[in-house]
Amino acid sequence: MISASNVALAYGKRIIFKDVNIKFTPGNCYGLIGANGSGKSTFLRILSGEMEPDKGEIIVGARQRVAVLNQDQFAFDEETVFNTVIMGYARLYKIMAEREAIYAKPDFSEEDGIRSSELEGEFAEMNGYEAESEAAVLLNGLGIPEEMRSKKMKELEGGDKVRVLLAQALFGNPDVLLLDEPTNHLDLKSISWLEEYLFRFPNTVIVVSHDRHFLNQVCTHVADIDFGKIQLYVGNYDFWYQASQMQFKQRQDENRKVTDKTNELKAFIQRFSSNASKAKQATSRKKLLEKLTLDDMPISSRKYPHVAFKPERPCGDIILEITGLSKAIDGSPALNDLTLTVRKGDKIAFVGGNSLAKTTLFQILAGELEPDSGAFRWGVTITRSYFPKENSAYFDNDLNLVEWLGQFSPPTEGEHFARGFLGKMLFSGDEAMKKTRVLSGGEKVRCMLSRMMLVGANALILDEPTNHLDLESITALNNGLIAFPEVVLFSSHDHEFIDTVANRIVEITPGGIIDRAMGFEEYLNDGAIAGFRDELCLGHQDLNL
Repeated sequence: MISASNVALAYGKRIIFKDVNIKFTPGNCYGLIGANGSGKSTFLRILSGEMEPDKGEIIVGARQRVAVLNQDQFAFDEETVFNTVIMGYARLYKIMAEREAIYAKPDFSEEDGIRSSELEGEFAEMNGYEAESEAAVLLNGLGIPEEMRSKKMKELEGGDKVRVLLAQALFGNPDVLLLDEPTNHLDLKSISWLEEYLFRFPNTVIVVSHDRHFLNQVCTHVADIDFGKIQLYVGNYDFWYQASQMQFKQRQDENRKVTDKTNELKAFIQRFSSNASKAKQATSRKKLLEKLTLDDMPISSRKYPHVAFKPERPCGDIILEITGLSKAIDGSPALNDLTLTVRKGDKIAFVGGNSLAKTTLFQILAGELEPDSGAFRWGVTITRSYFPKENSAYFDNDLNLVEWLGQFSPPTEGEHFARGFLGKMLFSGDEAMKKTRVLSGGEKVRCMLSRMMLVGANALILDEPTNHLDLESITALNNGLIAFPEVVLFSSHDHEFIDTVANRIVEITPGGIIDRAMGFEEYLNDGAIAGFRDELCLGHQDLNL
């Protein structure tokens, strides 16, 4: 168990939390949600003891261990992958190190024998004899193969480092598990494995994530940060969304009734206050008016950008024809003899474990790469717009946002148009004058989506567009693509995003493609499809808590 008692935090005049009292109990998984900047990660740091609040305290059960997903990818660069995982349980790792040092001594004294006996007892009590197999199960489930486990962390790519650090947090069955964006850099197979792991996890979990399907799968409760407070809801993310919308609507309706009654009383008083025969009634209504109060409805920290793709013309009958497309990157094949026909109305999700293959395909279709062999042809009616996974080159300048968006705006439009458009994408007032070099990842994505919307294309290509976005922006993009009437080609690790947008799934596998005109859930549940479904099952088979 872990709880917060009267916790408060402020940065200058800006209040982050005020008198927060909340208890997180064993056997439950809490999704900590809130808009960007609302204090989700800050609250996790306070719970972990990494950061002190201005007021209040964090209370952890006696002898309980808190594990945290480490955000520093370079903290363990000199350690092996295996040791990094074990170090998640600091006491066990210390005992292992001391135990090995004693057994490595050439002269084993009587004192060494006594100490080693003590260590063996503690080691057994902490399930130390199962440590190696537990670490292997975690690493296997998160996609770290056996040959990588003896390597030093500095030899790993960034995405693999994150997976190892996640295994580190999960290791040793901690009493309280704090996870900040654990699905970042995970493919769908690893996310599914993690969902199953957390579903069976017997202790307390508090997780921050922008993945709605993940929150729905693992959460028993939602802790909503808004208005400087944390309100607890029983249920998953979808339940929270429905309950919070209903609650907000009820308050709106109640305030509307009060406003209507107030206007009615004011009108009566104004009409009859000078009428002697009605003066008593007017005075009575005036007293009643003074008793009427409107509930304060503070402005929520949640803001949704306006994402709407409007094609200038519909697609014709021929959309895209791909024949025998092949491409090698740094000597390794990324695409091999890919053939595909895109039809009118297709919204295709490209899935599979090889993200390089998807990115390479999109770059070729967008004209940024030349294939080694094969060909593709867009229809004459098609105008396309491309969202790349890597967008830093677009912001390598000294422009402010108004100037940046002006590059892509219609030539007849000026600064006023750019400011208005940016305002809809949550860059209002002085925000519109920010320099592009200082933008966060999420702000850059919103800029790139603005650029796409200005094109008026009827074929959209999006490579991992939900990366870096908060839940509100993902929801807005999700709804914008659902409403888009023409063709979409996209990749994503967001399960719900794929399932609600795509009407066709193309899985890129080492042996070719699997192409099905169906939704994502139907695709995963279709027993006749071996590739992706079997990969997901492989992640579950060795799970043992």
